[in-house]
Amino acid sequence: MAGRRDPAVAASDQWLDDEGVREPRGSVHAWRMGTNQTLCGIPLHKAGLRRFPHVLWLDARWLADTTDQRLVLCHRCAAATGERTARRSWTRWRPRP
Repeated sequence: MAGRRDPAVAASDQWLDDEGVREPRGSVHAWRMGTNQTLCGIPLHKAGLRRFPHVLWLDARWLADTTDQRLVLCHRCAAATGERTARRSWTRWRPRP
């Protein structure tokens, strides 16, 4: 079971998988349950986003890579979840003297 810190998904559209489970499609954003906006600040209701509390942000990233459905992951939400912190920081190879 996921912890409370793991964001779920809100998306502009949906599709049903082979087992009949709703999955996100279209513009996909990270969303914390109990709030009315995505991590990048978009209000869910005004933007017409559907909530997917059973789909975690990590699962949406996996779905974007493995399914034929079109998922466009929000780069601002990705930054808000801290995805880029695992990368090496930028270093200069040939600094000027």
